[in-house]
Amino acid sequence: MIGDVTYRAGTGFTSSEAASRFDLSVDGAEIAGALSADALNENDLAAGRYDAASIETWLVDWSDVSLRVLMARSTLGEVKREGQAFSAELRGLADQLSQPSGRLFTVRCSADLGDARCKFDLVAAGLQGEGSVASLESTSTIVAAGLDTFAEGIFSGGRLTWSSGANDGLSVEIKEHRLASGHARLSLWQAMPEVIANSDSFMVSAGCDKRFATCRDRFANAANFRGFPHIPGNDFVIASPDAGAGNDGRSMAGGS
Repeated sequence: MIGDVTYRAGTGFTSSEAASRFDLSVDGAEIAGALSADALNENDLAAGRYDAASIETWLVDWSDVSLRVLMARSTLGEVKREGQAFSAELRGLADQLSQPSGRLFTVRCSADLGDARCKFDLVAAGLQGEGSVASLESTSTIVAAGLDTFAEGIFSGGRLTWSSGANDGLSVEIKEHRLASGHARLSLWQAMPEVIANSDSFMVSAGCDKRFATCRDRFANAANFRGFPHIPGNDFVIASPDAGAGNDGRSMAGGS
């Protein structure tokens, strides 16, 4: 985890003036500067270690740095890199008003498998594993050693966290888990910021497609399902009443 970083603007650093508005539209600004190994470096930006970082902009008297005024607070948005230069979007406090909050009424579960809301114990169920890279098929597809005892598809939609190598500590979602020649083949949703090497180790946890049937039948965890599986879809709502189709005024659960 990276703590506080003070970026001292050098020659070539520019900052566009933050827009000021009286409505609830998002204020914003953009900064541009050079990457520096002792402040911001390209690898940390690519790894997402500064995603949504809190940023304070101060007006400082160069002759006495104790004389300063806080001008704005913001969060780091989209970052663009080109060679040794970067530009970054600064999102004002009003941006938080546009973020979803609270629970959403969706058919699928809003929890992540194994988190505090799901309450499913992945360790007790034997749905976590440790492996290492046996070989690379592409920048985002690996053949893993140590996971041969797990059934195909267990880790699809799950999470992989690196425990050694250049990507140590970083996590990525698993797109697909298949068996190939007796070994687990893991396709990742995105390429890692650093090069993956043979023998790099990692931990993996099972995934879930967040459907009620999966929660009930595969994990026996229906009591903690965090979705609304019985919400009727648009086709159901606009369909004409049809006896026995569930839209005839009777209970969708089969009662009268």
